[in-house]
Amino acid sequence: MARGGSGIGPEWKKGASAMGATSSSRRHFLQGAAYGAGAVAVGLSVAGTAAAAPGGTGSPVADRSTRRRDTFDFDWKFVLDDPAGAEQPGFDDASWRKLDLPHDWSIEGPFSQSNPAGGPGGYLPGGIGWYRKTFTAPESLRGQRVSLNFDGVYMNSTVWVNGHLLGERPYGFVPFTYDLTSYLNYGHDNTVAVRVDNSKQPNCRWYTGSGIYRHTWLISTQPVHVAECGTFVRTPRVDAHAATVEIETRVANDQRSTAHAIVTTTLLDAAGVKVGETSRQTTLPGGRTGAVDQRISVADPHLWSTDDPYLYTARTTVQVEKAVVDSYDTPFGIRSAVFDAKQGFLLNGVRTKMLGVCVHPDLGCLGAAVVERGWQRRLEILKRMGCNAIRLAHNPREVEFLDLCDRMGFLVMDDAFDEWTVPKPQTIPNGYCNYFDEWYEEDLLAMIRRDRNHPSVVLWDAGNEVGDQAVPDGAKTLKKIVDIFHREDPTRKVTVACDRIVAEPLSDRVTPEFLAGLDVVGYNYVDRWRNRRELYYSIDHDAYPNRPVVGTESSAMRGTRGATTGLAPGASPSIGSSIDVEQLWKYVHNYDYVSGDFMWTGIDYLGEASWPSKSASSGQIDTCGFEKDGFYFYQSQWISDPVLHLFPHWNWQGQEGKRVTVMCYTNCDTVELFLNDKSLGVRGYQFPRLGMQDQYGTYPPEGRQARTTGDLHLTWEVPYEAGTLRAVGRNLDTIVATTEITTTGQPASVALQVDRTSIAADRRDVCHVTAAIVDAQGLVVPTASDQVTFQVQGPAQLIGVDSGNPASHESYQSSQRAAFNGRLLAVVRSTAQAGTVTVTASAPGLNSATVGFTTG
Repeated sequence: MARGGSGIGPEWKKGASAMGATSSSRRHFLQGAAYGAGAVAVGLSVAGTAAAAPGGTGSPVADRSTRRRDTFDFDWKFVLDDPAGAEQPGFDDASWRKLDLPHDWSIEGPFSQSNPAGGPGGYLPGGIGWYRKTFTAPESLRGQRVSLNFDGVYMNSTVWVNGHLLGERPYGFVPFTYDLTSYLNYGHDNTVAVRVDNSKQPNCRWYTGSGIYRHTWLISTQPVHVAECGTFVRTPRVDAHAATVEIETRVANDQRSTAHAIVTTTLLDAAGVKVGETSRQTTLPGGRTGAVDQRISVADPHLWSTDDPYLYTARTTVQVEKAVVDSYDTPFGIRSAVFDAKQGFLLNGVRTKMLGVCVHPDLGCLGAAVVERGWQRRLEILKRMGCNAIRLAHNPREVEFLDLCDRMGFLVMDDAFDEWTVPKPQTIPNGYCNYFDEWYEEDLLAMIRRDRNHPSVVLWDAGNEVGDQAVPDGAKTLKKIVDIFHREDPTRKVTVACDRIVAEPLSDRVTPEFLAGLDVVGYNYVDRWRNRRELYYSIDHDAYPNRPVVGTESSAMRGTRGATTGLAPGASPSIGSSIDVEQLWKYVHNYDYVSGDFMWTGIDYLGEASWPSKSASSGQIDTCGFEKDGFYFYQSQWISDPVLHLFPHWNWQGQEGKRVTVMCYTNCDTVELFLNDKSLGVRGYQFPRLGMQDQYGTYPPEGRQARTTGDLHLTWEVPYEAGTLRAVGRNLDTIVATTEITTTGQPASVALQVDRTSIAADRRDVCHVTAAIVDAQGLVVPTASDQVTFQVQGPAQLIGVDSGNPASHESYQSSQRAAFNGRLLAVVRSTAQAGTVTVTASAPGLNSATVGFTTG
């Protein structure tokens, strides 16, 4: 296949820039004129900043900055087929489906064991699809540089404009940009065509989606401009009194003649107040890109942290002949992040345990298509659990996700690849190893240059469980990758998530040379082999005391939401895996040198499944975002507010007198359980245990509380009797929390709740509508599976319905779905019109419910 269109210069090798969209584009949006009739455009507000020329004259300069960054997401045509000639402008696409991006066609397909993606892809289809969009390029763009940015297309995309081949991109997880300038018909229609080939399956772990599943942008600049992802902001010196901010700006000169430019960087705080500024002159030969280095001191900086994610903005203006020709914003945070072999992870000099989860990229019923509010809601739930760190398993994510982490205060481990040159041991015949040698450097550059300004990103992960860790040449491959990371970003460390630091047979183990090439050693399942089940990191810490370590992947509380397997009357709970998780957490908590741990996983995800399941159930919340029991274990260990959670449910009609194991996750000193107001006894654990202090025999008051177990959960064996279980949690002698579980009646009604009462009328924002099956007293019936139908009225549309049931093969696009353990989720998206939206849910034999929200 051709690698690029004619007339593309050397810097556009393979037809694609290695640079994606700057994160500044996610801030300060305004409604603007559209490229093409009927489209809604969102452009970056980039009003030029008046700046004084060097020499202190203070005289204002003209503002001719014309940088625009407009959404290119709306009004595409799509077909799931491979028609000949579809790249040509005159091709007849009248019968094609109209849609907006981002779009994932796989999630729309039927679940089937015969789909080639199999369990790795969640039994959903792949295939080949085409996208086309016709737009008008106004005459005002003539003489400017016009480019088209894709934040991600899965996978093997090929792009044309007006029949001219622009290039291809195999990897589906990185941004890329094409220069359209030479091929546009100014003042007339232009056609972009994109072919996406995700037919060679399986090709990834795990579900990826198919299509243009991230945002697209049309960008126009003057010939002299800040290059794509052209700023790199770093803070080499940080303390509470002062910070040094260094800015590297790459300025491109696309005209033939030499340009004499002044680059000014202004630092703005969150309120838009200037806190520093510097200018520098540079000379750029025609057709060249040059770098300008600057340094600004900030007094009494407001530091970015997980509890206070404060953001500054670096505003870069470029002047040529006393005119501002470009203005470019880069959000950043002032913070330090250090991985230390003895103290673990230090954020702003403060030891901070990384309370992490791994997160895969799908949104359940919405698939891999990017919906910012969907991820914001999920991150809010994880934050409530106490999570402060996210690992992007196992590939680069959309930039909007990192923006959310910046604003919400999450530490991010940014993953590059799940495969290098060695195929995965699972059957993934079409994986990234087939493209690695040719594309890894360009794909790395795309990821690093886009992501390196995000304060949330504190660690690069070069690869996950790569087979190269155990082969003779693996250390050489690692060095090539690490060298690129260090060259492009000398401020952050690099790890690899290694699953073979200990392995049997010995030939499967990671080589010493490989581990020596890592800045931070990442352990996947540190407790997997022999006595490491008890000793964890201690063996290697004794042997390599100068090795910084982090748990890149560890087992989490597993299971399906509401499942009672092992908790049936007369049976003891299957708590072996729970004990493993609890014991590992004790070690990670107690030993400072362990930087933290990333649990597998925070959220259920599609793929890694065995039929009839289509998804993995390792998350602490399900695909709907509903909390599982494991959520409350981590909450009990990760937050200081009182936590008290009982399970399972108390609907065991017909099993009266049989024993049910009741479990409790809590951080209270003691918990007393009552059944129908009769005490069943007090239980308690203490972690960490508190020793004597001040003098022999003297313990702190909380150290003298009742301890009935060394585990981090409490249990009671309770003969079943319908009614109410009530738990009372105390700290010392003070009641700090109570919770109840009550035997419910039969399903009587559907109840609805919305996550927000108002959303934006922008064709993108969504409202999450939770449905529950309740009895006559309004209690959720935990075993209900009634079939619910949703109807939407007003300026919005239903785009997905989910229940969290991993074995359900119902279509996510259907308006009907069976409840799973009493609950469902409907996702409703706005249109461009403002108004009132009502959602109605009904089920045979039950009272229906209606809920409303507004768009505007």
